[in-house]
Amino acid sequence: MKAGFEQDKMKDACGVFAIHAPDKDVARLAYFALFSLQHRGQESAGIAVYSDKEIVCYKNMGLVTLVFDEKILRLLKGKMAVGHVRYSTTGSSNEVNAQPILAGSNTIRHSKSCGAKYRRQVAVAHNGNLVNTATLREELQEQGVEFETSSDTEVIAEMIAMSDKPTAEEAVADSLRQARGAFSIVALCEGKIFAARDSFGIRPLCLGKLGDGNWAVASETCAFSIIGAQFEREIRPGELVIIDDSGVKSVDYTKPQREALCIFEFIYFARPDSTMLGQTLYTVRKNLGAILAAESQVEADVVISVPDSGTPAAIGFAQASGIPFVDGLIKNRYVGRTFIQPNQEMRELGVKMKLNPLSDNIRGKRVVMVDDSIVRGSTSSKIVSLLRANGATEVHVRVSSPPVKFPCFYGIDTASREELVASQLSVEQIKEMLGADSLSYISEEGMFKATSMDRHNFCSACFTEEYPIPIPQQLHLEKLMYENGKKQENRVPTCLRENNPRS
Repeated sequence: MKAGFEQDKMKDACGVFAIHAPDKDVARLAYFALFSLQHRGQESAGIAVYSDKEIVCYKNMGLVTLVFDEKILRLLKGKMAVGHVRYSTTGSSNEVNAQPILAGSNTIRHSKSCGAKYRRQVAVAHNGNLVNTATLREELQEQGVEFETSSDTEVIAEMIAMSDKPTAEEAVADSLRQARGAFSIVALCEGKIFAARDSFGIRPLCLGKLGDGNWAVASETCAFSIIGAQFEREIRPGELVIIDDSGVKSVDYTKPQREALCIFEFIYFARPDSTMLGQTLYTVRKNLGAILAAESQVEADVVISVPDSGTPAAIGFAQASGIPFVDGLIKNRYVGRTFIQPNQEMRELGVKMKLNPLSDNIRGKRVVMVDDSIVRGSTSSKIVSLLRANGATEVHVRVSSPPVKFPCFYGIDTASREELVASQLSVEQIKEMLGADSLSYISEEGMFKATSMDRHNFCSACFTEEYPIPIPQQLHLEKLMYENGKKQENRVPTCLRENNPRS
C-alpha cells in the first residue's frame, strides 16, 4: 500500500552503480553508493559481485539499509560489483523483479530443463524502459527462454546470455543495438563491467575514478562523493564503456543521436548536489525559482516550499522577488512504506503523515507556495487547505516546471493522460481545483533558460509530446490499460498510497 504525500509527483526512475576495485571491499562500497542513490528507488535493492569466475547476487524488497546487513555484505566478496535501487516502471513491484537480474547457466532458474542455450553468465542492472520489449521477449521465448520476471531488464540480460557473439563485449553491444527505448545499464559478464546509455542519453550515467586502477559508474555523481571517488565524465549517448583489470575501454556500440537527457532530472529526480551536463542541479533549481518569480510576480509576505524537492526553487524565487523565504511545512522523513490498513481517519490525515505546517510562520500571512511539479493535483489541493486551516490569508501556488500534459514511456511511471490534471484542465481550472488564490507555472522557455543549455539537449516530451524515440501505438494502449487496471486493483485512496518519498 502506498502512503501518498507525493502522489502528485512523477515516480522516480531507478539508480544503478558499478565498481571495479580488486583491492577494496566492493560490496560495501556499492552499499554506500546505493544509499546515496536511494532517492531514485525505494522498492528494492540488490548487489551482484564477480568472484572466481562466478557471479553471486543478493537482492530483496525494501530500502538499502533494510536489505543489507554486515552478515550479507561479508558474504559478497569479489573484485567488482554492480548494484541497483528500484522503483517499478516496467514490471510489477515484487521480489522477483528486484535487480540486478541474472541470466546464464549458473543461475538457479536455468538449472531447469529448457530449450535455451546459454553461452555466458551475466548480471544486469538497468534504469529506463524499452519500447520494444514485447517483440524481443517473443523472440527469446521462441528460442526456449523461460522468463521469471515481468521486467524488461530480464530481456536485456537474456539477450546477452544467449548471444552467439564470440566475446562478452560483442554480445553486449549486439544486444543493446536490438533494444529500443531509454536505458542506462551496468552489467557484469566474463570478468568485466559493462556500462552503456541509449543513443539519445535519456537516462543519466557517469564514470568516476577511485584511486589508481579503480573505476566506478553511477546514475549520479552523488554516489561518487560518498565513496571518495572523483567524477571523470558522463558516459556519452550510444557509448559502451568496458572496465576490467587492464583499465577502461570505450566504444560506440551504435550511432549516437542528439543528447536528450530527461529534463525532470534537472527539475526533480536527481539529488540537488549531483551534477549533469556540467551543471550543479541545486543551482539550476534556484535559477528555475528566480525565473519563475520574474514570470509570475505576486504581492505576498512569505515564500515557502513543498519540501524537500521544491526548496531550491523556493529559495531562488524568494531571492529574486525580495519576499522572505521561511519554513512553512516541516517534512516527516521517517514516513515510508506502511502495511497498516487505512481507516477513514487515516485517509483524512493523508498529507499530515508527511507534512506539518509551521503555523507561526504562515498565520496571518500571504503565502507563496513553491513546488517543482503538479501531476494529479490531489495532494497539492490538500496542502493548500492545510495552509489555510493554519491561518494563511492567501495561498499563491508557483510551480518550477511547465504543466505536465503527456505520459512518459522512457522509465518514469507517470499517470495515463486522463489522470494528468494539466491535460484535462486549464491553469485557471486547476487553480480553482486547488483552492489557491493564484497559480502560475514556469514557461518552457524559462525552464530551458534556467539550465543554460539549448532545449534540444533534453527530452521534454511530458510537456510537449515531442518523443525523441518513436512510441509504438500499442504501447500507448497498453499504458492506458495498465493504468486503468491499477486503478481497479488498488482501491486504497490516493491520499494514502505511498509514492517514492524524497530524501
